[in-house]
Amino acid sequence: MGLCPLLFALITWQVLVDGPLLASDRALSRALVRTVPDGVTEALADLGNVPVALPVLLVAMAYALRRGDRRGPLAAGVAMALVPALVIPFKEWTARPGPLEPWAAGYFPSGHTATALTAYVGAALLVAPYARRARPLSLAAALTALTATGLILRGFHWPLDVLASLLLCAPLLTGVHLAVSYRHPSPGARKPD
Repeated sequence: MGLCPLLFALITWQVLVDGPLLASDRALSRALVRTVPDGVTEALADLGNVPVALPVLLVAMAYALRRGDRRGPLAAGVAMALVPALVIPFKEWTARPGPLEPWAAGYFPSGHTATALTAYVGAALLVAPYARRARPLSLAAALTALTATGLILRGFHWPLDVLASLLLCAPLLTGVHLAVSYRHPSPGARKPD
């Protein structure tokens, strides 16, 4: 997890100084944007909207609380609350324009990607200890990937905006994982005293 903040810092620096990494980012975006019908990509991007993603996390938090887990839901709630607290200052600081809106600013990092990742993976971590056959983490990864893909293909975000959000939020989810693992240690592991 120590690598995530370093890579995030590198990408942020490239955005701030219009570094060489942005040339590849722009080229990739030009090759991908609007290669899929807008209706499809907008629907995928909408998976990262707060009214869509947050209820999934809230239901998982309620379920885990009902099962007696207090740490996991608290950690997931804190992680979700930290998303705008982290994303918004970076959007204002970098003032990066969008792929299809060069006159607008505030696209780095992607808030929709951060919301999707934190809500869906946070929910999956909370319900995973109780899932028998289901694979909640696979579903969460798929929902996050679909959100990111929709954002890039529709031209709502540059690929680096999306990658930066994943790197920014991964440590938050590590905290959720640790809180859930405290209550549900892996087989053979001792629960901390």
